[in-house]
Amino acid sequence: MSVAEAGGVFHRARGRTLDAFPADKEREWKGPFYFIQGADPQFGLMKAWSTGNCDSGGDKWQQEIRLTEQAVQAINKLNPKPRFFVLCGDLVHAMPGVRAVFSGHYHRNAGGTYQNLDMVVSSAIGCQLGKDTHGLRVVVVTAKKIVHRYYSLDELSEKGIGDDLMDLLKQK
Repeated sequence: MSVAEAGGVFHRARGRTLDAFPADKEREWKGPFYFIQGADPQFGLMKAWSTGNCDSGGDKWQQEIRLTEQAVQAINKLNPKPRFFVLCGDLVHAMPGVRAVFSGHYHRNAGGTYQNLDMVVSSAIGCQLGKDTHGLRVVVVTAKKIVHRYYSLDELSEKGIGDDLMDLLKQK
């Protein structure tokens, strides 16, 4: 994209507001703000790392719970408050074996398989760059398999999750 083309994109975006927030104060730019990003509480890793058993030693979570509570308390004491908090990375230290990776950002459905690892790309809720409809992917995880299906927003709203996926959720 050339600078001239980029300028056109930015020009089209000027003055737009986001109606997702109920309060009028969130709809227009009011100046700088900040948010907090945290990563990898990974409950169980500290014990596993300390014992040298990172494959299965993550059965104790006390240290990570204490540190996560400390992080939340520190954030709650801040003034002014952050606009939001996002937590990324590993939430729990578990090594079940990765069978699928889910992503987005391509703005269309895509995917493939490499050495028994599925790569699943879900299309966008927003702007579509392919022929897919605006939608969401429902992913059901059982002890034996991962089953996923992309639903248009209308289909998911009107019909809900398919019976076959709901049946998988009832399995023990």
